[in-house]
Amino acid sequence: MLEKLGSTIRLNPRDDVIVALRSIDHGERLGDLIAADAVPSGHKIATRPLMAGEAVRKYGQVIGFASRDIAAGAHVHSHNLDYRPTGHDYEFCVDARPLQPVPDGERATFLGFRRDSGRVGTRNYIGVLTSVNCSATAARFIAAAFTPEVMAAYPNVDGVVAFVHGTGCGMADNGDGFANLQRVLWGYARNPNLAGVLLVGLGCEVNQIDFLLDAYQIRRGPLFHTMNIQTTGGLRKTIDAGVEIVKSMLPLADGVRRESCPAADLTLALQCGGSDGWSGITANPALGHAADLLVRHGGTAVLAETPEIYGAEHLLTRRAATPEIGRKLVDRIAWWQDYTARNFGSMDNNPTPGNKRGGLTTILEKSLGAVAKAGTGPLNGVYLYGEPIDARGFVFMDSPGYDPCSVTGQIASGCTIVCFTTGRGSAFGAKPSPSIKIATNNDVFERMPEDMDIGAGRMITEGASVEDVGEEIFRRILAVASGERTLSEAQGLGDLEFVPWQIGATM
Repeated sequence: MLEKLGSTIRLNPRDDVIVALRSIDHGERLGDLIAADAVPSGHKIATRPLMAGEAVRKYGQVIGFASRDIAAGAHVHSHNLDYRPTGHDYEFCVDARPLQPVPDGERATFLGFRRDSGRVGTRNYIGVLTSVNCSATAARFIAAAFTPEVMAAYPNVDGVVAFVHGTGCGMADNGDGFANLQRVLWGYARNPNLAGVLLVGLGCEVNQIDFLLDAYQIRRGPLFHTMNIQTTGGLRKTIDAGVEIVKSMLPLADGVRRESCPAADLTLALQCGGSDGWSGITANPALGHAADLLVRHGGTAVLAETPEIYGAEHLLTRRAATPEIGRKLVDRIAWWQDYTARNFGSMDNNPTPGNKRGGLTTILEKSLGAVAKAGTGPLNGVYLYGEPIDARGFVFMDSPGYDPCSVTGQIASGCTIVCFTTGRGSAFGAKPSPSIKIATNNDVFERMPEDMDIGAGRMITEGASVEDVGEEIFRRILAVASGERTLSEAQGLGDLEFVPWQIGATM
């Protein structure tokens, strides 16, 4: 519940802070308050005296603890607000309220590529994947052979793209790291945004191509080929043979046409990066509303970035459709606490310096804003990184908070389109799933016009509602899914954003 108070805004009646709508001068009168400090736009101001050690609330939730006495009207930030680890008595299912479905005859549609598997793509790429970094150069040269001049003969194909990575050998052939990589490779191979796939290996790597084929019972065919450099006879012969294989797939891919498909066939990745103090107030709640609309139309919305829900996960367990789903989420939080401790880190290593300049102080505050992307519907599933998503509605996929790595997992899990909110101005795009960029504030929207598809800052400056901007995002999702290009696509982003999550020792 937003309450505008002159040049500030209160987000919840229980809050101990208000947010500056613009830069505030020292000594400026703010209703009943007088600013004790100069406060940047998007930053927090204490509404009452806070004692050292006292919990401080924003969004009606604890975001940290006063590290010293804080006067009413003072700037509240890293210099006087501390993080402490959270401890929750988790409740399950108490807020799991199904969203009202849109009647069948009124459900939205888009123009997509329907595959033989029954799944529907929003793009029509051919992918050259690698089992190991040792075959990365071969994959890049194969893809590079398909210049715009060559591709002009195949107008229904979006391109040939190489997905290369920095691992695949020097690793254990079991455990979390190996399983992550195999799920990602198979997930990309089966993502409906790829019409065809060529998987290239070296030959002697730990991540053997045959291991992947056996584990997932994959069969080679006209649109799925494999090869390795050692058997083929070296780098040049592999590149030449790979180019011929892709040439054989192009006419088949080009023969596919877009057709009307229900929005229920969409799987949307929910992402934020370069967050600021406005993220949890404007763009993230609006994206949450769009996610609710997609779910009401029968589709699926996938939240990720486990470290960036830390401290807010109790809000999601309350929305779990079953206690088992809620406990799976708590288990992932416990895994991350152990993982960061083993690596001499802290869950509060996030937020970044840029997040803090934008007004975010602790991971608790950042997470409370981040979960707003999740809308209001029940949590219908919790998945491992890159694990195939088999539930409809709102679900969660475990991943790091590092955006390219997280989106890579979401695409591997089946996401065919991405919505990405940013307050600092993240330049991001992904392939094969297009990314819609949503700016949280007018400054970024106006300063980066070639990067930002939608501006949510008008929720503050013009009084646009969450529903207004959420509906705009939903309509853009349908348009982009039907072939409209995003600004990140127009700039050619997405070739280098394939970043599988590496866990475990490199040996």
